[in-house]
Amino acid sequence: MAKIYRPHEFARRIGKSTTTLRRWDKEGRLTAKRTPAGHRFYDESDVRKALGIEPSKRKTVVYCRVSSRHLLAELKAQETAMQQFCLGAGIAVDDWISEVGSGLDYGRKNFLSIVSDIGNGNIYQLILAHKDRLVRFGFEYFESFATENGCEILVANQERLSPQQELVEDLMVIIDRFSHRLEGLHKYKKLLKQAAEECTTR
Repeated sequence: MAKIYRPHEFARRIGKSTTTLRRWDKEGRLTAKRTPAGHRFYDESDVRKALGIEPSKRKTVVYCRVSSRHLLAELKAQETAMQQFCLGAGIAVDDWISEVGSGLDYGRKNFLSIVSDIGNGNIYQLILAHKDRLVRFGFEYFESFATENGCEILVANQERLSPQQELVEDLMVIIDRFSHRLEGLHKYKKLLKQAAEECTTR
């Protein structure tokens, strides 16, 4: 569902005042939409118009990721596979962005840059090999955020480009963090790691 803004929400979104919005409405510079009851509202197309983002300037971006440098060969394979995917689908790509970092780390530099660009309406389409290339958990939240900002996330769903080793490593990070909080859990880290490895090979 498209994001809808009330006047004060829209003003905050674009960094203007509601007084400015009323003036723009009167001048015809940015005419507010109206509900059947006559209440004014705005949507993401108005955000892009207010921020001066032309439809033709919105980008299609491919994002590739692996969790650590010893998986750089996997990253190269991922990039090659995505090039073939986009070529086969006839998709013109504006930016190719690759990153080394855990899917549990929401502070990754390139990831944050993409989120910022989506929020500013600069990205029309974000293409991924697999959901977990963007984030390990919470993909649905980011997909909803993208949709609200007029960005489509296209997932090629190539599971072979989602290294199983990464899943084990991410699970071990979670186990390690909780083992320090829950007394006695650290005693079972080895057993938990073995169980995690077995799960990913089934």
